[in-house]
Amino acid sequence: MKRLTGISLAVLVLALTTALSVQAQYSYKIAKLKYNGGGDWYANKTSIPNLIKFCNANLRMNIFPEEDIVEVGSPELFSYPFVHMTGHGNVVFSDAEAQNMRRYLMSGGFLHIDDNYGLDKFIRREMKKVFPELSFIELPYNHPVYHQKFNFTNGLPKVHEHDGKAPQGFGLIWEGRLICFYSFECDLGNGWEDQSVYNDPEEARQQALRMGANLLQYSTTAF
Repeated sequence: MKRLTGISLAVLVLALTTALSVQAQYSYKIAKLKYNGGGDWYANKTSIPNLIKFCNANLRMNIFPEEDIVEVGSPELFSYPFVHMTGHGNVVFSDAEAQNMRRYLMSGGFLHIDDNYGLDKFIRREMKKVFPELSFIELPYNHPVYHQKFNFTNGLPKVHEHDGKAPQGFGLIWEGRLICFYSFECDLGNGWEDQSVYNDPEEARQQALRMGANLLQYSTTAF
């Protein structure tokens, strides 16, 4: 193994110190969830950074500007107040991963699941592993998640059309607290992407970003 010289060690220490100093300027970080099963957990590569930028500018949230990636079963999951999950395909949680996610959500964490079309049957099955005693319920339009910084009197905005269905916002409620929000037939994450990705109208993008900002604000301030 190559030894570090005095100069290279000093450079390494400086780099680590600088990185920690930069991160210390921000209140917290948020993450995208990496899961097994073959589904494209990595979809929508520009969405989270754009949402963070929007929230920092409009809600003064002071979130670290880059997303982290966290695995379902990792102890690092507990480092994030807000975790975003997306994809089109299969999702598989092991028993240990399901228990880790359960502990995370029960201890104050918040999970936003965004169906990118095709995720529904898989995520409903896997979240039953996490909370066998709970089921997703459709949240009424007067729920506080729709009325944070921005008001959505008719629920979720519609970003992309798939099956001619209205967008729906579902939740898992634990001891009176919304711990998981599931956006269905909506494509919020697509709306957060760079405008050049889907060429969506700017108003549709802004509506998606506003709803995403509500989710982040609710998850970090409601309790």
